Amino acid sequence: MSTEAVRQHLLARGWSGEILEFEESSATVELAAEKVGTEPARIAKTLGFYSPNDDGTAVLIVAAGDAKVNGGAFKRAFGGKPRMLRAEDVLELTGHPVGGVCPFVNPESAQVYLDESLRRFETVYPAAGTSKSAVELEVSELAELSEALDWVDVATGWREDT
Repeated sequence: MSTEAVRQHLLARGWSGEILEFEESSATVELAAEKVGTEPARIAKTLGFYSPNDDGTAVLIVAAGDAKVNGGAFKRAFGGKPRMLRAEDVLELTGHPVGGVCPFVNPESAQVYLDESLRRFETVYPAAGTSKSAVELEVSELAELSEALDWVDVATGWREDT
């Protein structure tokens, strides 16, 4: 998958913004935040997990950069313990390389969910299909353009009380 495929996906859904492309990697929350000039929490990281029903598909959780997926909350939401995708399975199950996984242009079998940790921001920056790209979107746009199945509350570390 490429940034161009993500661009075409977004444009086909009425988006008219700009994808940011960098010469160097933006594959981590810290690098992405530095590249786009924002706080790390506003980076919308897409975390890939094996589906708990072991059907060979992925569950993709898009969460704020300062959030961590809580095992118990994930199990309650999805019916099984979270198991992160192995690097060798990322491209096949998400359609994107490690560092460029995003909530757009994923295989039909991939299930995309947005975490509540994102709702505290007006805009966030998910990757755009490569480890050297990002796109600024309003959270409401992200929900629409990602075609996420639902909102979940599976992350901790971002609330003052967690």
